[in-house]
Amino acid sequence: MLPAVTLLTHAETTAPADWIVAALRTFGASVTSIVPEGFAAYARILHPASDGGRLISWREVAAANGTQVHAAMQFAALTRAAGWYPNEQPAVYGRPPLTGELPEELVATVVSCLRPWTSTPETCWFASWEGWGRLRPYVALAPAFKVPQRRYHLLTGPIEAAAESLSEPPFTNTASLWWPDDRAWCVATEVDLDSTHVGCSRACLD
Repeated sequence: MLPAVTLLTHAETTAPADWIVAALRTFGASVTSIVPEGFAAYARILHPASDGGRLISWREVAAANGTQVHAAMQFAALTRAAGWYPNEQPAVYGRPPLTGELPEELVATVVSCLRPWTSTPETCWFASWEGWGRLRPYVALAPAFKVPQRRYHLLTGPIEAAAESLSEPPFTNTASLWWPDDRAWCVATEVDLDSTHVGCSRACLD
């Protein structure tokens, strides 16, 4: 289970998010509608499906369906669905990828990969979408900023706070946006998507 909020504190103001507000001028148009432009590279972390506690990669789902793995692939299309929602395939997976939340099983890996690529790992910023069910009262009282179609509460803490749940049980919502104070990278898990996007340097991407 994700830990309760223990490392995060309120941001004093939303000023640390001003660069996010200035950059995200569109909604749903491209990766720079999710992560600010200006990074040398952008990574896409595919949230796995699962079955009885076993994580199932998109590659496995594609192989089971005879569909193609490529950089712009969408999970529903891998299952040969005609619309937005994937076909149910109990023989392949039990639960489709999480949307709007970086899976608990991946958080530690992402944190360990990103920590060496910032000079300010102890001072990071975490934005929580205001619309999650049962936001922790402390999170809901944090100052808020707006981007197109979204409003976020802003908190601060060390990079390890990325593992913290910002909602009360049974929900386990992680931060929607988080970045270090030096802006060396930025992680975004858009509310309606089953992938997490990271803007970073090319060395960090590698």
